[in-house]
Amino acid sequence: MNIPNILTVFRLCLVPVYFGVFFSGPEHRYLAFMIIVLAGITDVADGYIARKYNLVTDIGKMLDPLADKLMMVSVFITLLVAKLIPIWGAIVFFARDLGMIFASIFFVSKGKKTVQANFLGKLSTVLFYTFFLFIFFDWPYAIHILCLALTVAITASINYIIQFRRLNHMGHQMNEETTN
Repeated sequence: MNIPNILTVFRLCLVPVYFGVFFSGPEHRYLAFMIIVLAGITDVADGYIARKYNLVTDIGKMLDPLADKLMMVSVFITLLVAKLIPIWGAIVFFARDLGMIFASIFFVSKGKKTVQANFLGKLSTVLFYTFFLFIFFDWPYAIHILCLALTVAITASINYIIQFRRLNHMGHQMNEETTN
């Protein structure tokens, strides 16, 4: 266990805390939002520390995206239950994320190379956090930001699929060339 992994485990522990605070009453919504912000800060910090000090681990590669997805899914579930977002927004979000999760599990289990996060993926995360800010503080245009975040997230997914196919097709071609 190193510092980035400890931060990731901490972020995983924030998920049930977030649920508890969110559902403890509307007067605690701002505190719930601060938990989301804390999760975001620890996500940035653990990635930065892991890369800067060469502390990237296999467990970290697995737990970090899991912690991110669990927090995002948790926020969407609570917003949906509280009727703060339209059902279509949650459906698009869950369909995209579940698709990405199941595809990742499937391809990793088949020994395929995975694609690192790219600019569009990071931009969609920033847009989702911006959406959370607007929705928690009841600011106008929150749904517009949600639409933008979903559009960028779907575009990022399409980009990941293209990159994944190129990476694994090229790897397959190189394997064929070395065996011939």
